[in-house]
Amino acid sequence: MRIHRLLAVASVCALVASVWAGALPGDLPQRQELKRADLTISPDMEVITSIDEVRTGESIPRHTHHGIETGYVLQGSMVQFPGQAPIMMQTGSSFMNLRDVPHAGFTVVGEQPLKLLTVHVVDKGKPLYAWIK
Repeated sequence: MRIHRLLAVASVCALVASVWAGALPGDLPQRQELKRADLTISPDMEVITSIDEVRTGESIPRHTHHGIETGYVLQGSMVQFPGQAPIMMQTGSSFMNLRDVPHAGFTVVGEQPLKLLTVHVVDKGKPLYAWIK
């Protein structure tokens, strides 16, 4: 029985490593990809579902996407944009960011992590994030 548990743990570790190795360069370390699939109506696009967990003191830099991003706040937290007062990203709220529109650029300042479920419908083969400098 113990050997079965060891094999199960090893299998899960191998799966996690393969998913992590498949992450595109410049990815957010807080992003855990759940699923990726081709968009059936356009072979040049794909759908990517992820969970992002951003802890207190961590940031999501300002960026754009080569497609649309929509999401849902699984666990809200206070966030702060540079030079502005902190605001609450409420649990249960949703958001949508259109192609090539800059967004994010905040730091989590609340006591609990910010957890987001995101879905991207983006151009296949391009980086998920285009960072704004």
